[in-house]
Amino acid sequence: MKRQLLIITGLSGSGKSTAARLLEDQGFFVVDNLPLVMLPDFMQRVGEGLSPDAGVAVVVDVRNRGFLTDYKEIFAQLKKEGYQLEILFFEAADEVLQRRYSETRRSHPLAADDTVQSGITRERRQLHVLRDIATRIVDSSNLNSRLLRDLMLDLIGDKHQSPLIVNLESFGYRFGLPPAADLVFDVRFLSNPHYIDELRPLTGLVPKLRQFVLSQPACREFRQHLDHLLGFLLPHYQAEGKSYLTVAIGCTGGRHRSVSIVEDLYKSFPEAKVVLRKNHRDIDKG
Repeated sequence: MKRQLLIITGLSGSGKSTAARLLEDQGFFVVDNLPLVMLPDFMQRVGEGLSPDAGVAVVVDVRNRGFLTDYKEIFAQLKKEGYQLEILFFEAADEVLQRRYSETRRSHPLAADDTVQSGITRERRQLHVLRDIATRIVDSSNLNSRLLRDLMLDLIGDKHQSPLIVNLESFGYRFGLPPAADLVFDVRFLSNPHYIDELRPLTGLVPKLRQFVLSQPACREFRQHLDHLLGFLLPHYQAEGKSYLTVAIGCTGGRHRSVSIVEDLYKSFPEAKVVLRKNHRDIDKG
């Protein structure tokens, strides 16, 4: 299998850094401003530590002053060595680039003591040779972060798209809300095993106690609503590009009801392409 190697280049301020971060979120090994002459050796060395299907993305631009000198020979060598080389050239309209520089108050790398427009003009002139050989030209003039993400995902294909990581966390309100929680559900409306002598020492990890909690009619109805809600929300979170989602289930002490429901939800999670994790934050706090 050929390893995918994306060269991200183009005009300063056109979205290269944003694209690189998006690729990193999707599992690519991303390097910014690597001297192009080092790329063949870098690919050989980094390949030893990556899985065969992991992609690599390298941001190359005018910050590396000599990168246009040997690019033809280097790209030819990489293709000969079997890499699936693609060159993504990012650009935007002059007025858009000027506005972005004005908003961020950054200086253009080729402007020196001149105007931003002068720097943009010089950069276009220098980079036209790369634009001519680009696999794909990305005009970000009218792209917001969501549209740029969709474009990048379409470009890299499904095999590199990272699944949503869903963390199911039980907790006790006595100890405060989990700071990373995205969705919080309060299950203190269920009958509390704490007031049953034989169940009090147990936790939701024990089948006997879990059965007591899950067999309650209110709990069965709650679980149906919860499954329906998650089944609705997850595709929308994924479409928005969310990488992590923490679903927190809370009861008074975080040992009985919340643990039971997290365990049940973990075993029968709604059908979705996600990576499930679980954590019982307060189960040992007594």
